[in-house]
Amino acid sequence: MSKNVLITGAAGFIGFHLAKALHARGDFVIGLDNFNDYYSPKLKSDRADLLNALGIVVEKGDICDAHALHALVKTNQVTHVVHLAAQAGVRYSIEAPHAYVKSNLEGFVHILELCRAFPHLKLVYASSSSVYGLNEKIPFSEKDPTDHQASLYGATKKSNELLASSYHHLYKIPVTGLRFFTVYGPFGRPDMAYYSFTKEILSGNPIRLFNQGQMERDFTYIDDIIAGIVQAVDLEAAHEIFNLGNNRPVTLLEFVQTLEHAIGVSAKKTYLPMQKGDVTKTFADISHSQKHLRFSPQTDLTKGLQKFVDWYRIYYDIPTPIDSETPKI
Repeated sequence: MSKNVLITGAAGFIGFHLAKALHARGDFVIGLDNFNDYYSPKLKSDRADLLNALGIVVEKGDICDAHALHALVKTNQVTHVVHLAAQAGVRYSIEAPHAYVKSNLEGFVHILELCRAFPHLKLVYASSSSVYGLNEKIPFSEKDPTDHQASLYGATKKSNELLASSYHHLYKIPVTGLRFFTVYGPFGRPDMAYYSFTKEILSGNPIRLFNQGQMERDFTYIDDIIAGIVQAVDLEAAHEIFNLGNNRPVTLLEFVQTLEHAIGVSAKKTYLPMQKGDVTKTFADISHSQKHLRFSPQTDLTKGLQKFVDWYRIYYDIPTPIDSETPKI
């Protein structure tokens, strides 16, 4: 049975891909985005234009506008909400904490109040691997305590989970939180390492490797994340938290080497100390997601980064080297 889905942050990286996937299977999708300038609004506009070409409308508006939210639900007979709109970025949260309070806390309460006003709505919302903060037990399980946050961003995402749990307890709102692990792929976010590294390598500039490159991340390809979100929408759980990660962390140096091969150019590297708010390793235990969402990541880092680099060259009109099959790295 088809669904009427409201996606907040629909012009964002994950929202864009999710809107396409739900539309392709026959769901009605309506999007909302404020097109802020945290990164290039042009990238967001280009995503929205592609969605519009498919017949998916992305309304410009803010999640803190209760009237606009109510109108979208009523006008479009929305049955499910996937809440992806948020102020992203661990490092930026140190520079602009108020942006996180406004979007990630106040904005999330508006979404919960929307679901309270329309009790039939099923809510799936984006959490983050950042909630695991300073945890040292590996891999990270949904059963692990998440009381020691490393960043304000992680604290806001943990707060979202607590708020969702409270609203479920008080008002029986169906809520499912998804902890994303380092999502990458075409049309991604320019502030993410894989995107900025690609830009700098192609420009001949050095890339910055924090903690002397001694980091590990559970890089998860966008198509795998989307498959997990779609399953969560269909599950319609009463109250759940799921990890969505690749379950195969790689070192930052291995990641850079894989990216170099995809681009066909060797990177110049600058090694720097650990940054505030960062963590040395992320690693998703996905057994709970495998059991209840049938979540099974299909894309390894080599294939995923190659797909991203291929998209990047097309989007920015950068020719592929003739000898790209035998990169000089």
